[in-house]
Amino acid sequence: MRVGLLESFYGGSHRKWVDGLVEHSHHELVPHTLPGAHWKWRMHGAAVSFARMLTTGEAMPSVLLVSGLCDLAALRGVLAREGHTPRCVLYMHENQLTYPWSPADPDPALHRDAHYAWIHFTSVLSADQVVFNSGYHRSSFLGALPDFLRQFPDRTEFASGLEHLHERSSVIAPGLDIRFLERHRQPKDEGPPICLWNHRWEFDKNPEPFFRALFTLSDEGVPFRLVVLGEQFRNSPAIFQEAREKLSAHILHWGYCADPGEYARWLWRSHLLPVTARQDFFGYSVVEALHCGVVPLLPRRLAYPEHSPEPHHFYTRDEDFLPRLRSLLSAIGEAPAPPSVHHHGWASVIGEYDRMLAEVAR
Repeated sequence: MRVGLLESFYGGSHRKWVDGLVEHSHHELVPHTLPGAHWKWRMHGAAVSFARMLTTGEAMPSVLLVSGLCDLAALRGVLAREGHTPRCVLYMHENQLTYPWSPADPDPALHRDAHYAWIHFTSVLSADQVVFNSGYHRSSFLGALPDFLRQFPDRTEFASGLEHLHERSSVIAPGLDIRFLERHRQPKDEGPPICLWNHRWEFDKNPEPFFRALFTLSDEGVPFRLVVLGEQFRNSPAIFQEAREKLSAHILHWGYCADPGEYARWLWRSHLLPVTARQDFFGYSVVEALHCGVVPLLPRRLAYPEHSPEPHHFYTRDEDFLPRLRSLLSAIGEAPAPPSVHHHGWASVIGEYDRMLAEVAR
């Protein structure tokens, strides 16, 4: 079966999802992508861009698998005008209804933030099937919809009739490239434990308490080393520059790895993954680190409890983060081993994708 795979933000974990699907699916997946930048414009403009790609190329696929940073309702409308009515699956990597907004973004103060959540709502309404990347994501989005919809001035009776959205939504993990990670396996470094940051350098990953804790531990003379990876952006939080200066004696590596193999090797060498994020609908970078044997210290929220049954991998209160981190650094060899995440590997999840696409095509 031929499937059009539409990704309007082809970068980071979205890119890994597209590449993994194309490589592993038994269906013929034909990717159409746009660069991973300008996410707000992608939500508005990607529908028109994709409609043009689909109607000026080869024959229209019978099924479209569309990533969530695209206005699916607009896409289906434009395609229908040209006489095309493919079945559509919407894959929700994230959503703008429960995603935390940066205080530097002017949209919430101007009351423009709800518009992007509305696009996600109408996209979900327009899909034949909706797939979320975690159970947490599915429950948080669908649970928040009724209150969100009731804020509008009138004719919001549909806010209490959303059971059909639960019935035609499901959960499938993005897919982890275990074979690639294994090709770059390294022994753990000897010496002081290596703390790892392998997330995007953005507000929602909450870098401030991560680095503030390391400042304190450095002042106390606690031995550790630091590896900071992840994608950087033009307006990255100022704490990164402060941390690079204050923690310079601890740093083994600082900055984005353009070579994916180098990125994987740093994961294998690292010992401890302290996480302070405000948002993770799945936590792809966390799952990658878990497979590479990095001991996690995770907040008991978001999607993280789905990745480990071990209570010692979590902290419940933000004020517990520093003492737990201090304790782990002094006894990293006694920490419970990271959980297996093989069930997130492509070999395990690709059958779920292929079956779902075949069912939608019927």
